[in-house]
Amino acid sequence: MSAETPAATGQFTSRRLQFRAWRGARPFWAGLFVALGGLPIAYFPYANLQIGHLTLAMATTAGAGSLIIGVLLVVLGVSLWFQKHVRVFAGVAAILLALVSIPVSNLGGFLIGFLFALVGGAMAVSWVPGLPPQAEPPLEGRGTGGAPEGVVPGTPVPDAPVPDAPVPGTAVPQPRDGGEEPNDLSGTSPANGANGRHSAG
Repeated sequence: MSAETPAATGQFTSRRLQFRAWRGARPFWAGLFVALGGLPIAYFPYANLQIGHLTLAMATTAGAGSLIIGVLLVVLGVSLWFQKHVRVFAGVAAILLALVSIPVSNLGGFLIGFLFALVGGAMAVSWVPGLPPQAEPPLEGRGTGGAPEGVVPGTPVPDAPVPDAPVPGTAVPQPRDGGEEPNDLSGTSPANGANGRHSAG
């Protein structure tokens, strides 16, 4: 079976989506940066630099300390992947180990390991798990977009007309006690002079 077959493509997509879901549920990038920060811190004190026929040993007297710091950073990075509930402890410990590596391990692995561990520790401390997606309730019996039933969304709803002149055949409210305004308290709109008051009688 060739690599171009649909089964292989579907399996690759499925694995990629599984890895993406696994990565999104934990501080993946924080763990990766912390683990990558531990490698140069542990490696450089034991490395020999070849310049032509000249061998330059970069070993320091604190080589054991550098190895311990580097291994601890790698372990903290891996623990961030598989034990996400220790993210605050692992992040603070990674930041402290990165700071200790400056005087102990060739300026923190020539600042490469120091920066990786510092950024990864800060990312681990600031990471929080996301909320699971909530299922939205079905919109039965309602119009689209919260509009009342029978109203097409986007159409303006006309305001209630305020009559200027009385409709023929209806009684016009007369003012009470010789006042000039009619005593029509049937509505609550300030437009008709009621100001929200209701008549008791």
